[in-house]
Amino acid sequence: MRFAEIEGLPPISKIGLGTWQFGTREWGYGREYAGSEAGRIVRRALDLGVTLIDTAEIYGLGRSERIVGAALRGRREEAFLATKLFPILPLAPVVEHRGAASARRLGTHRIDLYQVHQPNPVVGDRPTMRGMRRLQDAGLVAAVGVSNYPLSRWRAVEAALGGPVISNQVSYSLVQRGPERELIPYAEASGRLVIAHSPLARGLLSARYDAEHRPRNLVRRWNRLFRTGSLRRAGPLFELLEEIGKRHDATPAQVSLAWTIRHPNVVAIVGASRAAQVDENAAAAELDLSAAEIAELSAVAA
Repeated sequence: MRFAEIEGLPPISKIGLGTWQFGTREWGYGREYAGSEAGRIVRRALDLGVTLIDTAEIYGLGRSERIVGAALRGRREEAFLATKLFPILPLAPVVEHRGAASARRLGTHRIDLYQVHQPNPVVGDRPTMRGMRRLQDAGLVAAVGVSNYPLSRWRAVEAALGGPVISNQVSYSLVQRGPERELIPYAEASGRLVIAHSPLARGLLSARYDAEHRPRNLVRRWNRLFRTGSLRRAGPLFELLEEIGKRHDATPAQVSLAWTIRHPNVVAIVGASRAAQVDENAAAAELDLSAAEIAELSAVAA
């Protein structure tokens, strides 16, 4: 496993585990998955050197945090544990209360990274950051991050906190390139971290789907990337991912992940439907693409 080195943080695995699907009905994985397979997925990730485990209070309305917490019993110190505050009425006392509730569900005395899930369009960041600072002062939160923040608001929230907001979790993949314009250059220049969620574009970049074989679960079917026209347009990219994968004895998904984490200050969180899939995801951290392959992938994806 390779790691990102960010000042003030322990080494963070370049491939992390995303747990949105744990306990969340929309993915359609069912009770057996939540009750047993999800725990096996977390433990297998730790076995492979994956340290970044990411969840959120909104995932399954707390069920994901409980599943992750149960899976980490006896192995908590092996994980860099991240969760997220959903910013409904994010005033300082509310933030403190919700942070403590997340910690209880996770069964931990310390949240390694507590993130604001998305900007609140009505409430500014100062009240939220007052709550975050109090959680840090109490030792319940080690580092503060945000998610889905533009660069201007990321910078502003650091001023509001009075300290580093160490990370920004955003959608970044071959088919979602927006962070390359400002966020990734800022992270590299300032010693911050971009956490790429949906690095496989909800599974699109696994190249398992096409116009005749669309996904069944609702999270994917509702996404515009999986419309028939989108899948047809993605055909040349799927072919290139297959071709480059054959050169490296890798899958299209592994090639896509390797492209995403090529930046030193970018890590990616990837979900898994079964424990064996974690092995495939983790192995992508060891895949070295050539400059020519990265350029070709970028051009075809664009």
